[in-house]
Amino acid sequence: MGTKVLIALDESENAMRAVTFVCRHIAPDHRVTLMSVVPDTAALCSMNNPGLTPYFMSQKDAFCSLEEKKHQIQAEALEEAREKLIKAGFSSENITPKTATQEKGVARDILAEAETGYDMIVLGRRGLSGIQEFVMGSVSNKVLHGAGNIPVVLVA
Repeated sequence: MGTKVLIALDESENAMRAVTFVCRHIAPDHRVTLMSVVPDTAALCSMNNPGLTPYFMSQKDAFCSLEEKKHQIQAEALEEAREKLIKAGFSSENITPKTATQEKGVARDILAEAETGYDMIVLGRRGLSGIQEFVMGSVSNKVLHGAGNIPVVLVA
């Protein structure tokens, strides 16, 4: 049936450039999974422990409404990517959108998904400066170095 391509996706322009790369350089008969890993901060919204700082407790409603907005933004990004692939000739049956809540870490979760049988990982490079990337690392850097035998295409 063709190659299985995993596109690691967030709402950034770099991620959409990765989708554009796939549209231009990967044959539309291949299967594509659009994967978005959402950091799990929602668990804080259900906590009602007095040990949480008073400031957080006073701002909890605002924080938790942002959590809902984050999921909405991710869903919109997945839909935009899906539509872009369909416009490029990919069959909707060959496109699988997938949202996962972060379990081990965004990069490790992407790698764990890739190890389930993908032939290629495509992702955008974050726009961190060299110093920021050295100190903080980046998802793309971690995926690139942790992918083992799975080819990684890093789109700038």
